[in-house]
Amino acid sequence: MDKKIVALMVIFFLSFGIFTSIVLFNKSPLTQFIRAEKKLTPSAKNSLVFAYPLTVKADGVSKNKVTIFVRNDANNVIPNIPVSITTTLGEPIRNEVTTGKDGKAEFNITSTTPGIAEITANAGNVALLQKVTVKFE
Repeated sequence: MDKKIVALMVIFFLSFGIFTSIVLFNKSPLTQFIRAEKKLTPSAKNSLVFAYPLTVKADGVSKNKVTIFVRNDANNVIPNIPVSITTTLGEPIRNEVTTGKDGKAEFNITSTTPGIAEITANAGNVALLQKVTVKFE
């Protein structure tokens, strides 16, 4: 075979191998161009709000844990979104938390007054539709 053809084939296969390994191992800035853009606007409908336990002592010490998963319209989690909660009874230990990589924000609520607390959340400037109730006794 001609030496030029062999040299071109070697260069082609080396280039192809390097390009493939860069793309497969995600070390290339190409991934920002070939991946679909993720929408970072929170969805009021798809975001989730959970509370556990649903019944807590109203002693000012026992805590209820409220977990919020912020998602977009495509149900993808959204990191680095400020989340705040409001409650009709009791006090959150922190008023605002930023979501982590998993789109999760966690709050603790305590109360010294017995009753039922309705907890609502805002992700960024979006009021989430889902609400939870917790009984303090």
